[in-house]
Order: sequence, then structure tokens, then C-alpha cells
Amino acid sequence: MEPILTVGIIIFTGFILGEFCTRLGLPKVTGYILAGILLNPSLTHFIPEEFVSHTSLVTHIALAFITFSVGGTLSFSKIRALGKSIVSITLFEAEFAFLFVAGFFVLLGPVVFPQPGLAYCTFYIPIAILLASLASPTDPSATLAVVHQYKAKGEVSSTIMGVAAFDDILGIFNYSLAMAAAAILILNQPFEANSIVEPLLRILGSITIGTLFGLLLNFLTTKINHESEGVLISLIISLLSLCFGLAGILGADELLSTMTMGIFVVNYNINKEQIFTMLERYTEELIFVLFFTISAMHLNFSILAANGLVILIFVVFRSIGKYSGTYIGAKIAKASPKVKKYTAGGLIPQGGIVIGLALVIKQNSDFASMSDIILNVIIGATIIHEIIGPVISKYALKKAGELPVK
Repeated sequence: MEPILTVGIIIFTGFILGEFCTRLGLPKVTGYILAGILLNPSLTHFIPEEFVSHTSLVTHIALAFITFSVGGTLSFSKIRALGKSIVSITLFEAEFAFLFVAGFFVLLGPVVFPQPGLAYCTFYIPIAILLASLASPTDPSATLAVVHQYKAKGEVSSTIMGVAAFDDILGIFNYSLAMAAAAILILNQPFEANSIVEPLLRILGSITIGTLFGLLLNFLTTKINHESEGVLISLIISLLSLCFGLAGILGADELLSTMTMGIFVVNYNINKEQIFTMLERYTEELIFVLFFTISAMHLNFSILAANGLVILIFVVFRSIGKYSGTYIGAKIAKASPKVKKYTAGGLIPQGGIVIGLALVIKQNSDFASMSDIILNVIIGATIIHEIIGPVISKYALKKAGELPVK
């Protein structure tokens, strides 16, 4: 099949099912995911599997746009107004998700996935902390799609986007520490200072790269502010691609870099309203269709059958951690009742970044004994999170009274 025809089928199918879900009162992103499931090579064999395996360029560009837009929701004025709540909620919901998942699998891992001949300290504890580290991050792209589709506005929406952005930073830190700790347990290595220094340098490097490209975009837009919107879109695409690619080459986190770039643009660019309104108007729909449809086309549905119980446990205990951590964090920060009650609903979606982190684990030979289990659980959980997550997000925003009344 011609690649250009395949791209047309993907976009059209995603668009049609997105519109269909809208008619049913569901978020469009749910339709995009269902379109990806329908076109998944392991299910229908309509789209060649070889095509799907070469879509990383498209998904990376889409992720760059999405994280840039997420960063664009973090204006310092909003953070100052909700700052204490965002910091407190982020800390508790991210770490409680880690602790609940880790606690269960440390205690009952041998029962859930028995592996004869493997020692407790060199298999079950490492796999527990690695899975737990992947429970912390939230996928802000699904929630962002819901917020923009329904034009949601209010303190719950702002808190959700702020927490979803910041808990990726905590998630990356948890993940880096978990990788170091798991390697120490598996290989019987001594704990070293680098185990803490390396993740800190990774985060600092990501923020530095994003800051530099944000400042560059701000400077260039002052020089071409009379040009057409097409020129601005071309400039943004080029700088986002450069930022994402350079971060990858330097070993920084690409998503954190492009998110930081968005933060600097929304806070220091005189044309910030024009930039983010333009992206939402002209590119966002296409980006969401491509990203979510293609992401679902990568899923292997045999995973659900083979690891169904483990996946369900991961989803349940991660959700318990998110809801309890959000409530406690909001209570400590003395947030409003609405924030306490409904913010967690927007923190359930998960995908994108955690799948990438799970793939990194698989590429590390130190974790060969457990990497397939981890990847299967994360992809299986992504299927559940990305289908029910947007629906829960919409429900939470509706109950919070932040969806416009039609």
C-alpha cells in the first residue's frame, strides 16, 4: 500500500471516529484511540506492520507540539495563584502513585507473576520499583485535548494542567533513581553519588535546552511579528524539532525540553496569545488525530490476555495513589473543595512518555529478565488509561462546572 494512502486512511478514520464519539458525548480523543485500535495491524491487518514501525518521526513531532502546548498553559500568573496547590498536589499524587504500586508488587509480586528460580532481591524488588516509577507520570496530552475541545476554564483545569506538567519532572526523577537502585540490586553494585547526580543533571540539562530554544523563539518572533501565520508556524516547527532532536542527542529528556520551551514562550513572548491561539486553530486537531491514532496502532492486544491481572492491579493501585495523593496534597495546601475533589480525574491518562521510558528499560541488558513484563504491563495499562482517561477527565471538569453550558 502506498504510504501516502496509508496516511490518508489514518487521518480520515481518526477524524470520522472522533466526530462519532463527539455525537455520543465522548471526547474526540477517545475516537482517535478507537480508530488506532481499528487500524492496528495485529487486529485487522489492513495497515502494514512495517509502516507502523516507522512512524516514530510523526509521533516525536506530535509530542513536541503537545508538550510545547502543555508548557503554554503554565503562565507564572496562574502558577502564583495556584502555586502552593500545584506543588503540594504534584508531590503527593506522584509519590503516592509510586508508593502504592511499589508496595503491592514488593509484597505480592511472587504471587502475581511467579518466576521460579529468581531471587526476591534481584527480581521482585527491582521490577516493583521500576513499575512504580512508571506510575508517577501523567500523560497531559489526553487531558489537554479534552480541555481544548470543550473550552474548559477554571481553577481545576489550570491545576490539572500544572500538575500534569510538573509530575513528569518528578516521574523522570523517580525513574532515574529506580533504574539506578534496580541495577544495584540486580548486579550487587554499591550505591554511588552518581545515582542521584545523574537524574538531576538530566533534568537540569532538559530545562536548559528548553530555555535556550524558548528565548531564541521569543527573539525571532520580535523580528518577524509582521509576517503571516504560516511563517510563524514554520518557525515553530523548525525550532521544536531542533529542541527535541538536540535534547535526544545530548541525553536530556526531549519532552521536558519542549515543555520548558513552551513555558518561556507563554511567559516572556509578546506574541504569546497569537502563537498559542494559532497553533490551537491550525495544527492541534491534526496533531491529536495523528498522535493518538498512531499510538493505538502500536499496541499489541495479546498483552491484555497474557498480563491482564498485573495490568489491572497496576491501573487500580496507580489510581488509588493519584486520588489519595491529590486529596491530601490539596488539603495540605488548603485548596478549594472543587480542586480537592475533581483534580485527580484529570490525572488518570497515561501514555507517551511512560512507553518511551519502558522501551529504554527494554534496551538495557541489565533488565533482560524483567523488561518484557514491564513493557507489556505499561502498554496494556496505556490501552486502559488512554480510553477511560479522557472520559474521566471530561466528567471531572463537568462536575467542577468548568465546561461551558450549551
